[in-house]
Amino acid sequence: MTNSRTRVVVTGMGVMSCVGTDPETFWASLIAGKSGIRKISSFDPSDLPCQIAGEISEFDVLDYLPKKEARRMARSTHFAMAAAIEAMKDSGLPDPLPNLERVGVYFGTGIGGMERAVEGLEVLRVQGLARVNPFFMPSVLPNMPAFYVTRHFGAVGPNLTITTACATGSQIIGEGAQAIRNGWADVVIAGGTEAMIEHWAVGGFSVLRAIPFNFNDEPERASRPFDALREGFVFSEGSGCVVLESLEHAEARGARIHAEVAGYASSSDAFHIAAPHPDAEGAIRTMDLAIKDAGVELEEIEYINAHGTSTQLNDATETMAIKKLFGEKAKEIPISSTKSMMGHAMGASGTIEAIVCILTIQNGMIHPTINYENPDEGLDLDYVPNQARKADIDIALSNSFGLGGQNACLVLKRMD
Repeated sequence: MTNSRTRVVVTGMGVMSCVGTDPETFWASLIAGKSGIRKISSFDPSDLPCQIAGEISEFDVLDYLPKKEARRMARSTHFAMAAAIEAMKDSGLPDPLPNLERVGVYFGTGIGGMERAVEGLEVLRVQGLARVNPFFMPSVLPNMPAFYVTRHFGAVGPNLTITTACATGSQIIGEGAQAIRNGWADVVIAGGTEAMIEHWAVGGFSVLRAIPFNFNDEPERASRPFDALREGFVFSEGSGCVVLESLEHAEARGARIHAEVAGYASSSDAFHIAAPHPDAEGAIRTMDLAIKDAGVELEEIEYINAHGTSTQLNDATETMAIKKLFGEKAKEIPISSTKSMMGHAMGASGTIEAIVCILTIQNGMIHPTINYENPDEGLDLDYVPNQARKADIDIALSNSFGLGGQNACLVLKRMD
């Protein structure tokens, strides 16, 4: 990184999650070690081996959108709109926005509105074409969150949809920051969203044996990253959104600055559809490149928000990657998994976890990895088990490693 590179800062944050739908409640839940995992209530899961998820039970889209408009959207777009509206409110940017051609929208999702496709196909088969909702096909598309956000705010600048599974939310922020550095925009609304707590989705990942079967009666204990008894990730839903600005633009309007997006990198394992590279090559490469992009040294990383999915392979491979990259320092770095409380919100996770890093820097506290009860051989790093911890953090690394070998890492930094 050269001194002349445009600096990119975060001025707004919005979050929709099963542990809170505003940054204050969300953060308080995490610090308290409160799990949002419950028995699924949106459909009858009794015929499935996994019957739990991180549902957002108190969300009402009509708090954000008119009923007619909301009916045309998938649930993932509902969450995206809510998070974007909250992030823009937090940013203090004027409404309406000036210089709309300099405002970009970068939004991503792992799977989009697939539930609308399932619903539409069922209506077509059972009731016939005349009963099919004409908006069902557009609502399925993964670019609909980006479209509706651009329309809501009138943003006609650069626009991008990213669909890289579990790496989506981090990659969106990184690419949004690049758009500002490249001079394409002064402001980018960047976020990830997901809503796939559906019978077919839970059933499909049950067949893959990627989610836990033995915690239906104790859902709060099901997500247990780095613990020897971990069985798999727990489905979750929600959205995270940040408002990115060039430092010059933010300072010119006297904005409150939450943190700096100092570094970013993405890569592919080019190895396996579901398993990470056995030598953690992709994870190592991506962390290293993000840290170098930030212009900081390995020794300056003070906290890692782990991908930490609670699967056997991910947690072992991520631990291996951190050890190989950081050497002896690896054991000194506090590492925690937000997914231990929130579950895995797939395309939204990376953005939400970047917000966690910012809140960690702002509040001088590291949230715990809950349900860490049984140490696993070789997984011997500081996972901040079960209790929050005070710590002055200036530079944090956020990891996202997704299906298909997609990797994205961010470095978030306290502003000078």
